[in-house]
Amino acid sequence: MRDIFYITAGNTTFQAEFAGNSSAEAFKALLAKGDLTITMSDYGNFEKVGNLGTTLPRNDRQITTSPGDIILYQGNSITIYYDTNTWSFTRLGKINGVTREQLLAALGKGSIRVTFSLERP
Repeated sequence: MRDIFYITAGNTTFQAEFAGNSSAEAFKALLAKGDLTITMSDYGNFEKVGNLGTTLPRNDRQITTSPGDIILYQGNSITIYYDTNTWSFTRLGKINGVTREQLLAALGKGSIRVTFSLERP
């Protein structure tokens, strides 16, 4: 399967790389069935979070996030980090080279529908 996936918020599409773990492989398999659109909301002033609608295997370990990290939380939520946080998480992927400001410009404030896909929109 592909090593990259796409995240579209509004008119902005980011390219992300899958992490190297069984959680990312399960997320990749989920996206292979079709695009996944999730309503995501702000949490803690450092991330957007939304329910996956399914549970993926967890590979939690203590990490410090940075802008662009795509994280599986509690096995059933997906988050896009636009700031830092340290906790026991599972990394699903990473948008490389993106700044907090670029993410906030695309994600905005409040709730937004975000589409994850294997194909560029």
